[in-house]
Amino acid sequence: MAGVKNATFSYTRGLCNNSPLVNSAMKMQTRLSTTLLVIIFGSTLLLSGCGSIPTSGFGRADADPKSTQPNLKGIQIIDVTDGIAKQLFDQRATRQFSDAFSVADPRGQTIGYGDGLEVSIWEAPPATLFSPGTIDVRGVTSSTRATTLPDQMVNSDGFISVPFAGKIKAAGQSLQTVEAEIVKRLTGKANQPEVFVRLTRNVSSNVTVVGEVTNSTRLPLTPGGERLLDALAAAGGVRQPVNKMTIQITRGDSVFAMPLDTIIRDPKQNINLARGDVVTAMFQPLSFTALGATGKNEEINFEAQGISLAQALARTGGLRDERSDPQGVFIFRFEPANALAWPKQPLVTTPDGKVAVIYRIDLRDPASFFVAQTFQMNNKDLLYISNAPVAELQKFLNVVFSVTYPLLNAAQSFKK
Repeated sequence: MAGVKNATFSYTRGLCNNSPLVNSAMKMQTRLSTTLLVIIFGSTLLLSGCGSIPTSGFGRADADPKSTQPNLKGIQIIDVTDGIAKQLFDQRATRQFSDAFSVADPRGQTIGYGDGLEVSIWEAPPATLFSPGTIDVRGVTSSTRATTLPDQMVNSDGFISVPFAGKIKAAGQSLQTVEAEIVKRLTGKANQPEVFVRLTRNVSSNVTVVGEVTNSTRLPLTPGGERLLDALAAAGGVRQPVNKMTIQITRGDSVFAMPLDTIIRDPKQNINLARGDVVTAMFQPLSFTALGATGKNEEINFEAQGISLAQALARTGGLRDERSDPQGVFIFRFEPANALAWPKQPLVTTPDGKVAVIYRIDLRDPASFFVAQTFQMNNKDLLYISNAPVAELQKFLNVVFSVTYPLLNAAQSFKK
């Protein structure tokens, strides 16, 4: 019985092996296996030919401080911590008019070259060196009056001329000093002389106001003392919104700028102006550029008083959930060489003495959200959000499927 069963099984197997249907199925399986191998091989060749998967740029792995990439050799990579943010904030806080410029004392105003002066002289009777009075029958002068000399311009040597007193040094002197010098020169020549000197034409003690103001002007300084906002008011005010304006003061070789909004809010920044100051009202919308996995990739303007990193992220629309890497938030910036203690030495600087810096912040750390509120954005900063690794994997799979689907469709057509 067992022999019959074995014989029957052997016969059936042989019959199946010789069946045309089975042979066709086996041949099709072989073809499909070959097709799959061709697809895989073709995909590998395509990907290797592309060199890399398309990406938006810099990634978290590229910012590894231990990276040996030659392009990162001269670039400082700094993790943004509370200490780093405070250091940078303190440096910004010291750049103020009240610290940058010495206080100009209006009481120390002096005469300058080209100024016009009027000199008036009185004498006690009966002397009449300058001012003859009316003489009565007793020979006594009944009254006196001032003798006012014609206006004089302080010459290029800094002198004016007074009859019987000679040349008087005026440039660089106060009005009171010139008066005292004339009295000293006339003593013994005039009877108890009294002198009054008045500034009639002020061409040396002025402040120039230019830029985005209603009327550019030269504001004469008075002993009362004119302040920065007085000069802007004299020019008719600014022509743009206050929070968009930056005020620059040039005094000698020193040039400093501050947001107008800060000057208005902080009375200490409304400083007394000095002779020769140039006040420039500038409408320069500050901006940063947002790139990468953010809500929008564009240049974004911000107010002259500045914004924090947290505000900058909000204005970009935040990080995109489907592709952004919260550990890959970067700020690209040029900093002064003395801004921080740089980890990479020797220091590599640009021709204007700046250091290329990549600031990195990890938004998966809850503390980083507090740091982001104190880290201030600079003009022309570049804010970049890198793609998450899973987003790169998804791109890889998309490329593979874009290659395999046409081949699979061709295989299915061939099968039919």
